[in-house]
Amino acid sequence: MLSQIQRFGGAMFTPVLLFPFAGMVVGIAIMLQNPMFVGETLTAPDNLFAQIVHIIEEGGWTVFRNMPLIFAIGLPIGLAKQAQGRACMAALVSFMTWNYLINAMGLTWGDYFGVNFNVEPGGQSGLAMIAGIKTLDTSIIGAIIISGLVTSIHNHFFDKQLPVFLGIFQGSSFVVIIAFLLMIPCAWLTLLLWPKVQSGILSMQHFMLVSGSLGVWVYTFLERILIPTGLHHFVYGPFVFGPAAIEGGIQVYWAEHLQAFSQSTEPLKSLFPQGGFALFGNSKVFGSMGVAMAIYATAAPQNRVKVAGLLIPATLTAVLVGITEPLEFTFLFISPLLFAVHALLAATLATLMYMAGVVGNMGGGLLDSFLPQNWIPMFHNHASMIFTQIGIGLVFTGVWFLVFRAVILRLNLKTPGREDSEIKLYSKADYQAQKNATGHGKPSSAQGQAAGYLQALGGYANILDLNNCATRLRITLSDMALTQSDDIFKALGAHGVVRRGNAIQVIVGLHVPQVRDQIETLIKHDAFTQSSTSGARSPTETSLTEAV
Repeated sequence: MLSQIQRFGGAMFTPVLLFPFAGMVVGIAIMLQNPMFVGETLTAPDNLFAQIVHIIEEGGWTVFRNMPLIFAIGLPIGLAKQAQGRACMAALVSFMTWNYLINAMGLTWGDYFGVNFNVEPGGQSGLAMIAGIKTLDTSIIGAIIISGLVTSIHNHFFDKQLPVFLGIFQGSSFVVIIAFLLMIPCAWLTLLLWPKVQSGILSMQHFMLVSGSLGVWVYTFLERILIPTGLHHFVYGPFVFGPAAIEGGIQVYWAEHLQAFSQSTEPLKSLFPQGGFALFGNSKVFGSMGVAMAIYATAAPQNRVKVAGLLIPATLTAVLVGITEPLEFTFLFISPLLFAVHALLAATLATLMYMAGVVGNMGGGLLDSFLPQNWIPMFHNHASMIFTQIGIGLVFTGVWFLVFRAVILRLNLKTPGREDSEIKLYSKADYQAQKNATGHGKPSSAQGQAAGYLQALGGYANILDLNNCATRLRITLSDMALTQSDDIFKALGAHGVVRRGNAIQVIVGLHVPQVRDQIETLIKHDAFTQSSTSGARSPTETSLTEAV
């Protein structure tokens, strides 16, 4: 059950990856239309520069204004076990069918459901326009549920063989037919239940606001501590992209009001108190530096140059773009206690910042979140808040360093540089093992690396399920004993390996989607080779020879 939830959480990351760039485009465009930054002349309505910037801004809003559609289409990419493109098409058609049915039922039986479909969407109406359809505003929650249901239907019935005379309805058509029949009761249940959910969301928003700092602490702690399980997406998703904190989600609301907030002299916490639930990126920017310095300081002196080579790229990735897994998983599976301390410090940092008046949309790193969406546009009227944030953050960088250093030394934890095998130079035997894994030594291409991983995992026949999140391959195996040692994975370029039962996680890095695609291609090739030949080379051996 947990593995299925993890797979679902990882699939949510596919559409989420679209938001950082879109946020940067909107943030920069809004800043360039602010008279405080570019002057009155360049922001005049008839100015060519202002017109071009406005056009670019409208393009940047594409992702934010169509989030339900994007999540409905994006989830099958991570959830579908085969024919992902067809699964996306089926999910889109079914999602729109569901909304059309809600519209028709609402207009016909609105009084029965207690919903008025004759009012304008938006505001407190509970309605929204999705793909030109006036429907209930279920935000990304409805998209996730419907897309998940349709993808499950796709996984079970896409390859279902029908009688010859019904052959035209096989594949995607069969999936859409079943989904259509399912969408009818789903639409009815949505109209019956969702207005009550909306009332509950409003109550939760009120609770979060009145609980203030405590709510921020609990929220941020859960967002960090659940990262190993993959369930953290379900914590921040409804707040940042959904209606849990504010209508439309923190990301959209902040972008829409960015110019107004930047021009106001009122404290941002008064203007946007919900912004406390998007401060978890501060642990990525400030905490990562303290963690890295502690690991470096506790390494043996003769190993520090090598340790720095490992830590600098991982730390820069965390600080600049907010992807912390390469660094966090370095110490997570060495000592879960360190990760628990990390989550406690992250929650405390966000809470103290919130108490000091720091709010905003800061879930990422410096380049995609802090600078374009917060610090640069807000500097003119809210510089004191920014300096407060940086001051508290740097103090906590020191706290992270001191606490991690003390825990590592007191418990003698084997962080990188404190154990020879973590950074050792490879012997001839290691090189030979690596050569056997790839066919030619260190892989020279993405396909070669994928082929190496496939063999290290025990071949295509040993893989029951393959998925990925931001930086990790997540694989369910038939037999863990068929896999090769962690050193082989590291020789292939992995940052680390996590084993639990028949599940294995290979920490690859930010290019993990490409590696997964290559492995899936090799698996399909191997399966085809196995079914069409007999007695020759092993399937894995065939793919390795041709891929490397």
